[in-house]
Amino acid sequence: MSSLTLDAEALYRDLLKAMQLLISSHEATYASPPQLVGIASGGVWLAERLQADLKLPGKTGTLSSSMHRDDFAKRGLASSSQTQLPFDVNGAHLVVVDDVLYTGRTLRAVINELFDYGRPASVKLVVLVDRGGRELPVQPDLAIARVALPASQSLALARLTDGSFSFEVQDR
Repeated sequence: MSSLTLDAEALYRDLLKAMQLLISSHEATYASPPQLVGIASGGVWLAERLQADLKLPGKTGTLSSSMHRDDFAKRGLASSSQTQLPFDVNGAHLVVVDDVLYTGRTLRAVINELFDYGRPASVKLVVLVDRGGRELPVQPDLAIARVALPASQSLALARLTDGSFSFEVQDR
């Protein structure tokens, strides 16, 4: 285990403040808030909590990377949730939410999945933590924290029974 300590709840509070500004800016231009879509599973937890805390109308969407992973032959179907988009993607302004951005491969897979459902007007990426190590040319529009971890470790958001968040750092 690593000695890295991240306060997930403090980072979430910073994310909430940043999202309030992003939503206000968006509404000034488009007159309605964007749709939140979480990447399974940590991104979904964040998106659902943001949806409630920001009092946004509608439901949060879920994007699964399972069917478009470039390592599908090796991993098979992961035990992640299925894609659920309870709104029309065509012409929608979306904010894709994830807990940790690393290589960019999961994001590539969920963008492919998203476009299977239609053509959004815009897509922004918001992440709680950007850990660098990109293998594909993707960058978040908003990252609350940036950390460096060795490739031998993984970082994932955990949701506790009371709904609060913490981070787990594990050796691979």
